[in-house]
Amino acid sequence: MSRVFTVVQASPEDGDVVGEIHAESWRAAYAPFFAPEFFAEAVRRRRGRWRGVLAEDKGTAMLAATDGRPLAFSYFGSSPTRLESAEIFGFYGHPDGWGTGVANALVTASLHRIREKGFRRVHLWTLRDTPQSRRFYAKSGFVESGAVRGHDFGDGNLIEQVEYELIFR
Repeated sequence: MSRVFTVVQASPEDGDVVGEIHAESWRAAYAPFFAPEFFAEAVRRRRGRWRGVLAEDKGTAMLAATDGRPLAFSYFGSSPTRLESAEIFGFYGHPDGWGTGVANALVTASLHRIREKGFRRVHLWTLRDTPQSRRFYAKSGFVESGAVRGHDFGDGNLIEQVEYELIFR
């Protein structure tokens, strides 16, 4: 069966669906990293925050659908730490979309939009202990920069992240 992928820029009206994708992606991939009480609250916050984030218009959010069902989103903008670079602040896929190709369609469209905005480089951070994400970024043309950081998601514990980068040719 051939699938139809569509990718559009997300608007504040898409906040609930973006929140659902973010929350369900977190539920499936991040649970082992956090205490259950903190994790439940973190998932709840991710579900409810996106309408406001998208209304702020500080970055660009792209929403990808498979056969009309939104299943992945990206959120990116100017890097706060690297002049003239873009940063992908979030790239999440609903578990129902894993393996469908929707994430590939989204990363292609997101990188195209980043390039259209005049950026020549893009970077992102992902958890060290998420091999599926790391393989996806490598297959998408990103390479590890060698940079590592500890990131506190709000529970007071640092979780190690690795940086990936891509230079447009």
